[in-house]
Amino acid sequence: MFWDAIFLQLGYNATLVTIGACFLGIAAGVTGTFLFLRKRALVSDAISHATLPGVALAFIIMVSFGLDGRNLIGLLAGSAVSAWFGLLCVSWLTRFTRLAEDAAIGAVLSVFFGFGIVLLTVIQSMSAGRQAGLEGFLLGSTAGMLWNDAIIIVVGGALTLAIVLAYRRPMEMVSFDPEFAAASGLNVARIDLIIMWLAMAVTVVGLKIVGLILIVAMLIIPPVTARFWTDRTDRVALISGGVGGAAGYLGAALSASAPSLPTGPIIVLVSFAFFAVSLFFAPNRGVLAAFLRHRSFQRRVHLRQGLLALAQGQPIYEALTLKLLRNADLARADGVATETGRARAAKALRDEKRWEIVRADQAFEGAAALYDGLREIETVLTSDQIQEIDQRIGGPKGVLS
Repeated sequence: MFWDAIFLQLGYNATLVTIGACFLGIAAGVTGTFLFLRKRALVSDAISHATLPGVALAFIIMVSFGLDGRNLIGLLAGSAVSAWFGLLCVSWLTRFTRLAEDAAIGAVLSVFFGFGIVLLTVIQSMSAGRQAGLEGFLLGSTAGMLWNDAIIIVVGGALTLAIVLAYRRPMEMVSFDPEFAAASGLNVARIDLIIMWLAMAVTVVGLKIVGLILIVAMLIIPPVTARFWTDRTDRVALISGGVGGAAGYLGAALSASAPSLPTGPIIVLVSFAFFAVSLFFAPNRGVLAAFLRHRSFQRRVHLRQGLLALAQGQPIYEALTLKLLRNADLARADGVATETGRARAAKALRDEKRWEIVRADQAFEGAAALYDGLREIETVLTSDQIQEIDQRIGGPKGVLS
């Protein structure tokens, strides 16, 4: 069943949902990159919660004029107006009051969401509201999605992605260094507004599939996941779009293969699965890579200290140190240095003396800044400089056996 869903073989509705979710995931991932880099992740939360009153008011207005209250274009238009008003409220509170941005966001999202819930309660008491199904906008509802609905989602996601590509360079500059961007002649406030509008567009388009509560995850989880894999903005945006699209596609396919599973939450869980894999297995920033680097550093420290102990004829008490020396054929089981170990120990002790001179001589100030106790001195100084230092130290001494 799952593989049938993956290859779009589960019927018309499942195919529409899967393709729409894929486009939505790509648009959300790329747009969310700039929110994440601009440290405005919580703004998307305020925007998403602010859409609920707009959805409810749009339904009431359309029903009042004798129209179909469940018309998706009308509902999305209402949510867009409401989200825009919520965004203005956050901006006004941040600029003209002493509230910090996070406090303003918390106030706006809670008030707007509470007002939306009140309006949904009112709608349920209306004769036309009992079958409205507006609660599906909270967590998403793809059951019975029509062709027109899917077209709206796909076109909305594609337009959002096109605008992101058009403004990619200025948004990158503003996200990383707004002061430099302003000095370069960019209108930082306008670029910020474009980023917020794009986030609002993705939020509005994604209401039908993911819902207003979970759409923030589609905007934030993919760029956070991508950040584990690269430091370059363009690659973060590219990977984020790929993660978002894959999460949307796989999540919708999994939901279609098990109809009792809700689409929106499954998409978010698939996104989290990508995040978890990246968190643990990313080559540079992952937990496993950090553990391996720490373990390698720890072993280098133990090996270095063991060689210095051998050079000075000191007993080795640390089991790990002795084990590492034995595995490298530098010491026997009783802690006595082998022939190779004596040579390496003498070299380690001589390097320590060389570093002492380097750190004490202002002529080597630049090289001394690189000392960390493990760095090979040959990677810092030239052979002539090392020879000069050796003349001050004197001839090498052997290691006690």
